[in-house]
Amino acid sequence: MTTARVRSRRVLELPEEGGSQAVKAQQRLRELILSGQLEAAARITELTLVDLLGVSRTPIRTALLKLEQEGLLQALPSGGYAVRTFSEREVGDAIELRGTLEGLAARLAAERGVRASLLKAARQCLDEIDLVLRDAALDDETFSAYVALNGRFHKQLSEMADSEVLAREIERASSLPFASASGFVGVHAHHAGARDMLVVAQHQHRQVLQAIERREAGRAEALMREHSRIAQHNMRLARQHPTLAGTPGVQLIRND
Repeated sequence: MTTARVRSRRVLELPEEGGSQAVKAQQRLRELILSGQLEAAARITELTLVDLLGVSRTPIRTALLKLEQEGLLQALPSGGYAVRTFSEREVGDAIELRGTLEGLAARLAAERGVRASLLKAARQCLDEIDLVLRDAALDDETFSAYVALNGRFHKQLSEMADSEVLAREIERASSLPFASASGFVGVHAHHAGARDMLVVAQHQHRQVLQAIERREAGRAEALMREHSRIAQHNMRLARQHPTLAGTPGVQLIRND
């Protein structure tokens, strides 16, 4: 594999405010990978990134290790790293794992009960999603609002289980961009019937929350696992219509 080819050769300036240089380097490197500026299977080295990101080797070394842990990079026996690619099966398994863990979270939430304040916050989040979806068509601004609210609701569901262990594992399972709750939502941004699919997902949100409030553990788990299948559908749609996908990282998915 050849040294990474980057479509833009200018040095990226890291923002000064907040966070360590390692975190900033990690964020920028992730952006380069997901945008396709660092090509799939391309080899990258610390020295390459020193010039590209304009930071020293120490934070870059940390960033590379973190992204290897996330699964976006793989260490090479000869040294350096390569941008990982993923089969459709691997992505499907990651989505299935997230759905299984979120289903467990919903079950535990229903069994253990949830604080009234957290239930109220979740209902408010769903009310905001309803407002976003009230128009017949979505523009870029309202679509972005949906993505943010959808991520917030899934995080609230994770918190309802009141398990740091489970929350950590859900976060780990969601670390790959296409496995997260909003990973393939972008496929609908400019696709016919976009709003209809999001309305279905929102209906499932309501049903899951209702099952949790009624302490229907088995139903809550089953609904949450079913909900993850929307992401499987969206992945197939993204693969069939890559120009419509609008999904960061979709170019990293190869055919089985």
